[in-house]
Amino acid sequence: MEPPKKSGPPRRGAGAGGPKRPAGPGRRPANAADRPRGKAPARKPAGPARPANPHPARAAAASSGKGEPQRIAKLLARAGVASRRKIERMIAEGRIAQDGVPIETPATLLASLHGVTVDGVAVAAPPPARLFLFHKPTGCLTTERDPAGRPTIYDRLPAGLPRLMPIGRLDMNTEGLLLLTTDGGFKRQMELPATGVPRTYRARAFGDVSQQQLEDLFDGLEIDGIRYGQIEANLERRTGRNQWIEMSLTEGKNREVRRVLEHLGLKVNRLIRTAYGPFTLGEMPVGAIEEVRQHDLILFRKTLKDVDA
Repeated sequence: MEPPKKSGPPRRGAGAGGPKRPAGPGRRPANAADRPRGKAPARKPAGPARPANPHPARAAAASSGKGEPQRIAKLLARAGVASRRKIERMIAEGRIAQDGVPIETPATLLASLHGVTVDGVAVAAPPPARLFLFHKPTGCLTTERDPAGRPTIYDRLPAGLPRLMPIGRLDMNTEGLLLLTTDGGFKRQMELPATGVPRTYRARAFGDVSQQQLEDLFDGLEIDGIRYGQIEANLERRTGRNQWIEMSLTEGKNREVRRVLEHLGLKVNRLIRTAYGPFTLGEMPVGAIEEVRQHDLILFRKTLKDVDA
């Protein structure tokens, strides 16, 4: 298999805002007759809201031009030191220090790991996150290893790649776009429903369904006690009693697309993920992998909702 190629700008796809219905007619602008008479008091231009007394770490980061400070436990976990829970125990044991002074709480805010030591050894800053697009074939699991010996995505990836973690999962019989990253924090942030990153699928299903039934999914539904959020679905085309349906959702619960369509009386016989946020499958061959350029990844991460991963 060929080594991964650097991808260009993200292929056109849904943004990070999730499914949206077309906007309705705009409101009629108020005319002069609707406004109260008299001169309105002048308003001062609104500026960005800032805390009156910011945290010292935030103030220092702002003055030095560094990024927003984060909890030390989160920074150390990203650097690969240990899990957050284990880091909390290490802090309680006095094993983590900054500039020789033991850290007292895992809630300590830092803009970087400069001067931080674990057991007296300096902690190296984590490398920048990397993101890869992989065209997952059918017949392999989205896991590192399978007790039953079934093939996994790692059996299909080329040699020479860094340690990669899948963002979300695709079922064994689902194909299409799978995102892989080197950064555990970024992975968790992308998987959180609150982040609002949409996933888009094309499903070929047997049975009969109307466009109105699909549009009703936008309001969400409950199946066997499980609540599914809004889904944007459109009937693309029919071939006999098979139809292609495009669906966009932000939750990504286990087997969500299949369960929702089965609830409508359809039998899914092929399922392809075509997009995850702005990243799309396009014409990538099955089994191919491409790396997203750092510039495009940085721009994308700036669009994500600020959710603590």
